[in-house]
Amino acid sequence: MKRRIALTTLGLALVVLAARAQDMMRDVDLSSPAMVSAEMGRQDVEAVLAKTSAATPVDFTGKRLSGLDLSGLDLSNAILRAARLNKTRLVGTKLDHAILDQAWLLDADLTGASLKGANLFASQMARARLDGANLSGARIAADLTGASLVGASIANAHLGADMRNQSMGLMRAVLRSANLERLNARNADLSRVDLEFAVLRGADLTGASLKNAQLGGADLTGATVIDADFDGADLVSAKLIAPNGLDRAKNFDKAKNRERLITK
Repeated sequence: MKRRIALTTLGLALVVLAARAQDMMRDVDLSSPAMVSAEMGRQDVEAVLAKTSAATPVDFTGKRLSGLDLSGLDLSNAILRAARLNKTRLVGTKLDHAILDQAWLLDADLTGASLKGANLFASQMARARLDGANLSGARIAADLTGASLVGASIANAHLGADMRNQSMGLMRAVLRSANLERLNARNADLSRVDLEFAVLRGADLTGASLKNAQLGGADLTGATVIDADFDGADLVSAKLIAPNGLDRAKNFDKAKNRERLITK
C-alpha cells in the first residue's frame, strides 16, 4: 500500500512539473541511485515476461531499470509508467502500444525500436537515440531535446498540444535541437511543437500539421512539405532551402517571420 501511494504521489508530482515547464530535471538529482541503478536484471525482466499472459500486460510501473540491456525483448503493451530507463539499451525492442507516461529515458538507446501506438506523456527523453525507430500512431508529449531520430517514423503520430485538455499547462512534444534528418512525419500532428534548431533535412512532412509550431533556426533543407499546414508557424531564421512541394503547402502565407527565412 505504501509503495502504491508513493508511486501515485510520484506520478502526480511528475505531471505537475511537466505541465509547468516540461522540465522535471531541475529539481531531480540525476546522479542518485534511483536514477542510475537497476533493481532487476535482464533475466529478471525476461522471467516476468514469461509468466505474463497475453491478456494481462506486464506492469513495470516505477521500476528502476536504468543501464540495463533490454535489446530485442518484446515489451508490447507493457506498462512502464514512471519507470527509470536512463541509458538503457532498447535496440530493436518492441514497445508497441506500451505506456511510457512520465518515464525517464535520458540517453536511452532505442535504435530500431518499435513504439507503434505507444503513449509517451510527460516522458523525459533528452538525448535519447531513436534512429530508425517506428513511432507511427504514437501519442508523444515528451521532452526529446537533443534526441536523434534519423530515419525514424512518426507517421500519423500525435505530438501536438490538445488545446481542449491543457488545464495544467501546454503539453506537447519538445524536439529542440533534435536530429530529425530523413524523418517520416507524414500526416503527423506537430501543432505547437517546439522544433527550434531541429535538423529536418530531407524530412517528409507531407500532410503534417505545423500549426503554431516553433521552427526558429530549424533546418528544413530539402524537406518535402506537400500539404503541410504552416498556419501560425514561426519560421524566424529557419532554413528552407530547396524544399519539395512548397507551392502545394497549406497556409504558408500565414506563417510568422517568413521574411526572416533563409532560402539560399
